[in-house]
Amino acid sequence: MKILRIIARLNVGGPARHVVWLTDRLTPLGYDTTLIAGTVPDGEEDMAYFAAENGVEPMYLREMSRELSAKDAVSIFKVFRAFRREQPNIVHTHTAKAGTVGRIAAFAYKWLTLGTVIGKPRKLKVVHTFHGHVFHSYYGNLKTRIFLTIERVLAAVATDRIVVISEQQLDEINGRFGVGRREKFAVVPLGMELEPFAASVEKRRSARAEFNATDDQFVVGFSGRLTEIKDIPLLLSAAKICVEAEPEMNFRFIIIGDGSLRTELESLADTLEISNYVVFLGSRSDVANLLSGLDAFGLTSKNEGTPLSLIEAMAAGVPSVATRVGGVRDLLGASLESNSGYEVCERGVAIDSRKPEDFAIGLLYLAKNKRIQERVKNEALAFVRERYSIDRLVSDIDGMYRELTTRP
Repeated sequence: MKILRIIARLNVGGPARHVVWLTDRLTPLGYDTTLIAGTVPDGEEDMAYFAAENGVEPMYLREMSRELSAKDAVSIFKVFRAFRREQPNIVHTHTAKAGTVGRIAAFAYKWLTLGTVIGKPRKLKVVHTFHGHVFHSYYGNLKTRIFLTIERVLAAVATDRIVVISEQQLDEINGRFGVGRREKFAVVPLGMELEPFAASVEKRRSARAEFNATDDQFVVGFSGRLTEIKDIPLLLSAAKICVEAEPEMNFRFIIIGDGSLRTELESLADTLEISNYVVFLGSRSDVANLLSGLDAFGLTSKNEGTPLSLIEAMAAGVPSVATRVGGVRDLLGASLESNSGYEVCERGVAIDSRKPEDFAIGLLYLAKNKRIQERVKNEALAFVRERYSIDRLVSDIDGMYRELTTRP
């Protein structure tokens, strides 16, 4: 079965890993996949190395970038030509820009190609995966409305299956924002290689040595892109409150990742007078090992699909404190205990506000409660092993592709 998989860019993050894993792991099941990727803009890290490590050679489309551009017409034409050349059974797009470019090109290929008979389109199934969405917290009202209108039209006329990665995301995209008919949706949770994240005494000792952290320090970490949507200033502001409120806890904060805001965030740490407590490690390929050195994981995002970084922390046995946005709700689970500013959930501590003091209170609560740390850590680890393995992801996608291509 021939698959054409398209993603806007292979930048650092869960979607890039997702498309590379699928491209690689579906091959033994009889799939021939061509991966098309756009360009990674300045200020973002390129994950082309990850594709190479997995034996995947993408076809790069330099005209395709994240923002709207006149070059999008060129991207659509080039993707259309790729359809003519590859003649795929399925096109599967990932992320918003690739979803727009790929589905417009697919619609043209199905209906407008010279030689097709009117009313009998080419046999091509179109799948789009929402890894997140841009319907709030990214752009202003006008641009957001434009993007939402585009998604509604594409869902109606150019998509056979819409994949979301959590039940909460389904409720948002279909229920709240009115994209697509419910019957077109499938919930397919993310999958990942879990084994590298297994904790060990040796990995923890090595990571904490790199953090320059002693055994008595409580180390809070973040891993991901340093961009506006992750709201690292909120984490740094909460860090200041923790450091000043409980100096005996000996907090240390580790920021793993890079991005356009790194210099600004380092300056903010200086302004907040917490530079001695915060370490910026930059981009790292050994995140699985570094997570072993953390006592807690902090996620302060304004908007998320299902954050792979949080799943990785859970797989590493690190309890988390996270803003309850998007798919984070499904990861943390049901509320067990409600308190002022935070809630203790089955698999982590949830923060519903964007107040630094609330995030700090949640962190302080977790840091002081060893029993809660162990409980949410064990629940999270069992949950991830059951739900987020790479084998389960590949099986789900394989089943969906076969169902799509066997029905009329």
